[in-house]
This record gives sequence, C-alpha cells and structure tokens, in this order.
Amino acid sequence: MKNITELQDYLPHRYPFLLVDRVEELVAGESVTGYKNVTINESFFQGHFPGHPVMPGVLIVEAMAQLSGVLAFETKNRRPADGFIYYLAGTDKVRFKKPVVPGDRLYMTSRILNDRHRVMKFETKAYVDDVLACSAEIICVEQTI
Repeated sequence: MKNITELQDYLPHRYPFLLVDRVEELVAGESVTGYKNVTINESFFQGHFPGHPVMPGVLIVEAMAQLSGVLAFETKNRRPADGFIYYLAGTDKVRFKKPVVPGDRLYMTSRILNDRHRVMKFETKAYVDDVLACSAEIICVEQTI
C-alpha cells in the first residue's frame, strides 16, 4: 500500500495535477489498484459545470494513466529521481459510462497488456461504488529526463 507521500516518489505530478491518492495493491509486472477521492474543492469543478459539477473525462483518463505510471515505474524498478518519466502516448477504446461527481471515490485498476521495452500498454478501469465509470486502454512511453 502506498500513501500520497510515497506516491510522490513514483509520480512527478504535484497539486493540482496529482490525481491518485492511494495505491492499495500492486503486483510488479501485472497490475495495480488505487483510488482518487473526488471533492468539491477540485479547481476544475468551478467551470465544469457550475451548479452541476462533473469530473472531466480527460482527468479520469489522466488519473488512470497516473496509476498505470506507478505500475510501470515499479515494474521497471525505476523512479523519476533516477532520470526517467512515463508520458501518456495514446488511448484506445475509451468509454465513459457514469458521471463522476464530488463525494465519489474513483476506484481504479490497471493491468499490463503489453510491455515492449520503453512502451507499455495497460487495460484500465475506473469505478464508483462498484459501477463502471470509465474504461480505456492506455499507452505510456518511457523517456529519460
């Protein structure tokens, strides 16, 4: 289990763009589960949408990509401090099934589909109360920084 402080060793993101609050389970080379607590204090709710706040779909995908990045770093036994970063390189089969609103816990899963040296592909899903909110295949590429 990795809390927010430990996650900062894996992800270069910081407020307001760190979208993973905790990793609950991680099996290097296989899969990861974690979550994002969604609160009305998120800055994007000011404009998306006033009076009817909904988490933007692109940020749900970004949250799943960040969780996948944690899995990639752990699988490759690398960290940003070692001079590596994973960039979101593509998405396939993205589907939004349920709006995510303040007060929700976005529970996410990511599983490695392909690992080809510097390019990794993940099957990701995000749930709210056991109901699928979003699914996507996410491609990340490793770069040196």
